Amino acid sequence: MNEIYDLRSALEVLKNTPGQLVETNVEADPDAEISGVYRYVGAGGTVARPTREDGPAMLFNNVKGFPGARVAIGLLSSRKRVGLLLNADYKRLGWHLRDAVKHTIDPVVTDGPAPCQECVYRATDQDFDLRKLVPAPTNTPEDAGPYITMGLCAGTDPENGDTDVTIHRLCIQSRDEMTMFITPGSRHLGAFWDKYLKLNKPMPISVSIGLDPAIYMCAGFEPPTTPIGFNELKIAGALRGKPVELARCLTIPETCIAHAEYVIEGELIPGRVMREDINSNTGKAMPEFPGYTGEAKGEEPHYLPVLKVKAVTTRKNPIMQSCIGPSQEHVSMAGIPTEASVIDMIERAMPGRLVNVHAAPCGGGKFVSIIQFNKNNINDEGRQRQAALLAFSAFSEMKHVFLVDPDVDIFDMSDVMWAMTTRFQGDVDFIPIPGVHCHVLDPSNDAAFDPFIRVHGIACKAIFDCTVPYALKDKFVRCRFKEVDPAKWVPELFS
Repeated sequence: MNEIYDLRSALEVLKNTPGQLVETNVEADPDAEISGVYRYVGAGGTVARPTREDGPAMLFNNVKGFPGARVAIGLLSSRKRVGLLLNADYKRLGWHLRDAVKHTIDPVVTDGPAPCQECVYRATDQDFDLRKLVPAPTNTPEDAGPYITMGLCAGTDPENGDTDVTIHRLCIQSRDEMTMFITPGSRHLGAFWDKYLKLNKPMPISVSIGLDPAIYMCAGFEPPTTPIGFNELKIAGALRGKPVELARCLTIPETCIAHAEYVIEGELIPGRVMREDINSNTGKAMPEFPGYTGEAKGEEPHYLPVLKVKAVTTRKNPIMQSCIGPSQEHVSMAGIPTEASVIDMIERAMPGRLVNVHAAPCGGGKFVSIIQFNKNNINDEGRQRQAALLAFSAFSEMKHVFLVDPDVDIFDMSDVMWAMTTRFQGDVDFIPIPGVHCHVLDPSNDAAFDPFIRVHGIACKAIFDCTVPYALKDKFVRCRFKEVDPAKWVPELFS
């Protein structure tokens, strides 16, 4: 059992596990270079090839322009590494998180100075400058600016005191300002911010960076599994068997993660909006999870609110944690909570038939799910398609569901495509569901791609039923090889 409670203890576990972490003391520029290096080391996901799947995490110990600071990237870019860091079977992570949702432990606020407040920099200081304090990398030379990609934003409902945490992309724009992208209609902090706007009051926001992986893994949950007012930190507490420790911020009435490496304290200001690429003028934002670089936001109705920063607090020799937008790391953080939500929805509706779920990397953890379904008897024929409909209900941004039998490895897309090739007929096993809202970041969900799409973000969701009809199961038995212990012949691979 690995004892992990923050980023540093997680890195120690990886250091002591062969093949899970590499470090470099060669100077690396956070301006596109760090991400450019890691693209080859282990980004995976929908990053343009060549890239390595299941490559190690990486720690850059010499960051150009930021003496004493380090950058960690890729901690969650391998599903097997996520399992290691959560002390769970990597193939059962969806079930593991689903169980945690049902046995939550509330976070606690600690007294006194927290580890994240060892060093304090206030915006009122004459030499204060986010651009020199926070080594946020750019992913590509086209990026609108330095982006904080692993910033856990915390806020509070002004009406009832509910709290929530969500990861938002934050672009550093000046010495004390960042733009914050809030996906319309999909984030609880966005609902809180709407209330502050109606009250014409600033919204306190803390941004915690460099955290226990359990916290990041829980931040990706969405309704209906975690409805508005449900703080996902409670799930992280369940994963660790103890409460997440919070600290009181120094300049705003909000809390932050006590063991964070960096904390940025600030306020969203009503009426203060900004174009995302105001400094670069490239028209680009940053690489998005579907594998394309997104357009810079900033024109109505996609204006971006500005986070006015009041302070930055850090640990000594802090570690900036970052991820590449379309990488396997995003797949882990978004996809595994999606799996947990789908599992819970199907298990409650038809218990005992679901084998497993995988939110596949080709969909960025959001767009594609592979559902492994067991037909126990002839009366289960057709229930697999009902399970697919339940998956769409569990996660509204999902676009495609592939249904497969228990003998298909859902973590191997070649095996899934084999099932589609030999167990799927397009005229009877393809079920389109047109005209449903999916996700605005899919560029095909647009009238320019399909003139029948009325509003950007509308998609044709689809079910690909690659399961064998129950009555024909004996006709689709895979080749049965003799069971042996391969370690006897190749111990270096199987010991």
